Amino acid sequence: MYLCSLNKIMMKHILSLIIFLSLVSTAIAQSNGSLNVNQDDRIESLIAKQRSLYYVDSSFSGYRIHVFMEIGNEALKHAQEVKKQFEKSFPDIPIYLTYSEPYFRLRAGNFRNRVEAEKCLRRIKPRFKEAFVTADMIYRPKIEMYRRYEE
Repeated sequence: MYLCSLNKIMMKHILSLIIFLSLVSTAIAQSNGSLNVNQDDRIESLIAKQRSLYYVDSSFSGYRIHVFMEIGNEALKHAQEVKKQFEKSFPDIPIYLTYSEPYFRLRAGNFRNRVEAEKCLRRIKPRFKEAFVTADMIYRPKIEMYRRYEE
């Protein structure tokens, strides 16, 4: 009787050891950091088409913050100076210098809605008192496209 219970205990320990070793070997096998993705070649062509469409038509209606507008012989020089000041003060906000006869304009940001633009305007207003929100054609936000890694 004693021998039978000893066998059961040994069997449980052996079974536990086998389960433990299989889990450890699975964990070790998964830690090499490689992944193979098999996909249809048509997926790559669809991604390429999407990228080309993204770059061809990259602007749409939105809002920007109007920072500066001037006319005259020194307007371009003044606009470039203000642009430098703006970029130094707000490096995270893109600013665009445009010329639409007869004005040089500086407009900042690419906001999809007026609420986003107004929120940013509150940051800008202390440095640029004349700034205001205006409707404009904006650029799509940059999206990080995945890269296909192959060994």
